[in-house]
Amino acid sequence: MTEIKISTEYIKLDQFLKFTGEIGTGGQAKELILDGQIKVNGEIEERRGKKLYPGDEIEFLGMKFVVR
Repeated sequence: MTEIKISTEYIKLDQFLKFTGEIGTGGQAKELILDGQIKVNGEIEERRGKKLYPGDEIEFLGMKFVVR
């Protein structure tokens, strides 16, 4: 699991996906989210604006990340 450190209280899901460096554009992030390919804390998440806080776990494209 890869840790992604943020310097703010939270980060939105679509921004987080781009921030990991695994997704190149907001359009790609939107497509993955709407296709149900993103899990947040084990649950499929379809809201681009979902706020992620330290401790949240995100899974996509066979990778796992945790917000720190």
